[in-house]
Amino acid sequence: MAADYTKDDFQTLEWYEHIRQRPGMYIGKLGDGSMNDDGIYVLIKEVIDNSIDEFVMGAGKTIEVYIHDKEVTVRDYGRGIPLEVLPDAVGRMNTGAKYGSEAFAKSVGLNGVGTKAVNALSSRFVAFSIRDEKKRTVEFSEGKLITDNTEPVPGEKNGTGIIFVADESVFGPYEYHMEYVETMLKNYSYLNSGLTLKLNDTPYKSNNGLIDLLQQNFGEKYLYEPIHLKGNDIEVAISHGDGYNETYYSFVNGQHTTQGGTHQAAFKEAVAKVFKEFYKKDFDPADIRMSIIAAISVRVIDPVFESQTKTKLGSKDVDKNGTSIRAFVGDFLKEKLDNYLHKNPLIADAILKKIQDNERERKAMSGVQKKAREFAKKVSLNNRKLRDCRIHLTDKNALAEASSIFITEGDSASGSITKSRDANTQAVFSLRGKPLNTFGLQKKIVYENEEFNLLQAALNIEEDMDNLRYNKIIIATDADVDGMHIRLLLLTYFLQFFPDLIRQDHVYILQTPLFRVRDKKQQFYCYSEDERDKAIKKFSSQPEITRFKGLGEISPDEFKGFIGENIRLEKVKISSKDAISDMLEFYMGKNTDTRRDFIIDNLREDVDSNN
Repeated sequence: MAADYTKDDFQTLEWYEHIRQRPGMYIGKLGDGSMNDDGIYVLIKEVIDNSIDEFVMGAGKTIEVYIHDKEVTVRDYGRGIPLEVLPDAVGRMNTGAKYGSEAFAKSVGLNGVGTKAVNALSSRFVAFSIRDEKKRTVEFSEGKLITDNTEPVPGEKNGTGIIFVADESVFGPYEYHMEYVETMLKNYSYLNSGLTLKLNDTPYKSNNGLIDLLQQNFGEKYLYEPIHLKGNDIEVAISHGDGYNETYYSFVNGQHTTQGGTHQAAFKEAVAKVFKEFYKKDFDPADIRMSIIAAISVRVIDPVFESQTKTKLGSKDVDKNGTSIRAFVGDFLKEKLDNYLHKNPLIADAILKKIQDNERERKAMSGVQKKAREFAKKVSLNNRKLRDCRIHLTDKNALAEASSIFITEGDSASGSITKSRDANTQAVFSLRGKPLNTFGLQKKIVYENEEFNLLQAALNIEEDMDNLRYNKIIIATDADVDGMHIRLLLLTYFLQFFPDLIRQDHVYILQTPLFRVRDKKQQFYCYSEDERDKAIKKFSSQPEITRFKGLGEISPDEFKGFIGENIRLEKVKISSKDAISDMLEFYMGKNTDTRRDFIIDNLREDVDSNN
């Protein structure tokens, strides 16, 4: 029998109540600050976007960002929001100056939501505007106006300031990781030459645009000087490295589209077409793009993104005349890139050689790849090595936000995780012994080696990362010397052949407890000696202390608490200063004596610091 359905079932929410009840609609996932796309960073971005728009309009060349504990301040020196509309501009939905304005047509935020979402999701939100030596300040809490004050401020520069504290009742406990905010500000500087952004008084400024982005974010040696092309509403930078992957940084109206979209797809297609036509050879696009390092920034009218967090462009048209993004990007590269290649024959020769080398390696590997794929099918992957998660039963190639795969070694460890996991979203891949050290080897070894062949088939990255099946790849090894060695060998494999898995935040290390401290009434799992010592102090008498030597020693029932909601993961990160080839050469090469001396020197420093 159907439930009663009356007028009492209806309710009208205030704008801030709706945002607080459905924050994911406005800022994506919440998170605790450990991921660069967590909601607290989206809040910062939404505020800065408005200040960037002021700079683009020619008002203000400096944006200051201060973060102290959980309080964020963003101050620009633009024109300042008109004082009479300040409360509505930051506290009334769908209110803004960008509707129907050609001046703001190529902005990111056109729906008047961004700053209001910050307001509603903050326990304290203050906005002030200074115009003509008058300052109006409004303060809100959870979207509700608390105070409104106007005062004279002789000598103060025009501009807008936002101060907010993200509400822990919405986000839960969180903290800002400054490297994520630093990367955000650097990207803004690359896209806005001449703009200075300061983070706690540290300035970031770019004079060379996307060239600076490539050189500072991609720590590899280029095969040739990056090609830099600029036009109306478009800028690109292109080079090749010595790896096997395609690396792209794409932006729309200053927004970092980490998931690409129509502009990035058009760029990839156009680059391949221009090179084929220039060299008059029907190269395979994969040979042209292998190891490419590129950045593209476009400005479009009324951009359409596939989500409120604006990480993927869905726009089909650039302007009111219906010019498609594909045509816009393609026509630009057809003219500018072709001209560049004609004027720079040495770079054109270097690119041709790289494409030909890629082609030869691909053809040499084609037979190996075919045999490897046949082998992966014959061994019945899902039963022998991979215990998949149910989320892939309906779509075997789906990359779900919640999906993860544990890579572990040995029957006992993989058995414990398999029995403890959430079979809906967590998969397990079992290694047999220590994997091969792949440093210095060609990619064909990935197909010839059984372990790596089956692993890349499980991840579905044989061709590229576009069909990656798991959002998180979790290395789960014992916390001993052998476990650390296996971890290092796996990281070498990923860095050597699939570095974008790490660059795009897909690879993690599972943190498992080293100790269990308990008596008959209570117990604590401790991940370090310091945690163990603190736990011991909580007991009135001497508790039982167990030191876990391996994952297989932890029972499946206990494991449930370590890989569920309370899972501790350490993200594997590559900083912009890390040159992968040099790093692998040092840690995995044949320089045994140098590496030994490095370990001894650093070990002594650790001992001295502890004393």
